[in-house]
Amino acid sequence: MKTSVIVITRNADLYIQDLLDSLIGQVKQPHEVIVTDAESIDDTQQIVKRYAKRYKFIKLYRDAGTRAQGRNYGVLKATGDIVAFIDADAMANAFWIQEIERSCTRADVVAGQEIRFGFGGFSRLPRVAMLHKGVDITYPSVNLAYKKKVFEEIKGFDPWFKEAEELDLNYRAVDAGYSLIFNEKAIVYHRAREDLPSFIKQSFWYGFGRKELTLKHGDLWLKYLPVDMVKIDKEESMWKLVRLFFGFFGYIFCKFFGHKAETKEKLRRSQASER
Repeated sequence: MKTSVIVITRNADLYIQDLLDSLIGQVKQPHEVIVTDAESIDDTQQIVKRYAKRYKFIKLYRDAGTRAQGRNYGVLKATGDIVAFIDADAMANAFWIQEIERSCTRADVVAGQEIRFGFGGFSRLPRVAMLHKGVDITYPSVNLAYKKKVFEEIKGFDPWFKEAEELDLNYRAVDAGYSLIFNEKAIVYHRAREDLPSFIKQSFWYGFGRKELTLKHGDLWLKYLPVDMVKIDKEESMWKLVRLFFGFFGYIFCKFFGHKAETKEKLRRSQASER
């Protein structure tokens, strides 16, 4: 199997070099690394160009669309059997590609382990799991891989989403009967939010995205594990409640202001195209 790594960027010059170095240093080299840049105004494109000049499997494209559109465009350009997504502010463990390809021999979708680093209170928070047909669909696109034919068959990321487009993708994959497994050895190291304002902003959009999922797929509350949402142990601290508070605010904001009437027609057409 051949793996195409898809990265979307916008003003990521502080991080992109670390990511590219981690992909170059893989035990099993990726077939290609496709960087789709959304019109960065910093040195992101120049850095990627320097790497692309030296390493022919690194390729730079430009697409000024949403995150979903940028990833879809990257997949469109990909020639591998597997498309693996990673964020620009992350770094891959040296065995990442090898583990993804090993897992793709027995599953259609592979989620890897995300190890966050940074301020302790932010970095230790676990995801709020959501189960669909008994499968956790909340694995993020910082460490997620699809067989390309599966990605294409379910029509890729839905550009209607402002947030949670990867959860929607996983939901549709599981709903269509494809297998999704977790491989704890496929490790990606990801920077946590570094200050309180950015953590609050992230929490707000976290809740916003969860509401978007309900707008598209209906009431999903029964798919959550309510106790896990509010339970606090000695490893998690009060930051979990802070995230829950601002996430709920984002959820309510999306409900009343996030999607105007004209976007409902776009959503209807999006759902029809997936059938």
